[in-house]
Amino acid sequence: MKIIEVKDRTAPLIEHLLKVWESSVKATHIFLSENEIENIKEYVPQALKEISRLVIVENEYQIPVGFMGIVGQHLEMLFISQEDRGKGLGKELLTYGIEKYSVNDLAVNEQNPLAIGFYEHMGFEVYKRTECDEQGNPYPLLYMRLE
Repeated sequence: MKIIEVKDRTAPLIEHLLKVWESSVKATHIFLSENEIENIKEYVPQALKEISRLVIVENEYQIPVGFMGIVGQHLEMLFISQEDRGKGLGKELLTYGIEKYSVNDLAVNEQNPLAIGFYEHMGFEVYKRTECDEQGNPYPLLYMRLE
């Protein structure tokens, strides 16, 4: 397992991270329809190219199996491929973000109890809730900060 900060966001890397994203979302975002996932997927490559800090975790074969995006001290995204979930990679990434970039807040879908539990386990607490996500869709968000 190796954590790498990515400066050069090549097309093959973005394409691979999109597969990681889709695998993760299908495993954890059961409240989204297949059509909704396909619609969101269109915006992911641009988000990966534009995010201030993109940090990936590679397996022993130098293949990216997870990533996180950070803006300032805010965790914008954290995804681990379905096959690699439960191996501590999310914890490794988030710990890296907390230690290196002072990550101290995030937003998570209320309908994603596994993610909420993970972030609570990592020391985050809910401080705000919204009825809709940032795109105005009817998916409540929980805003969490490190206590």
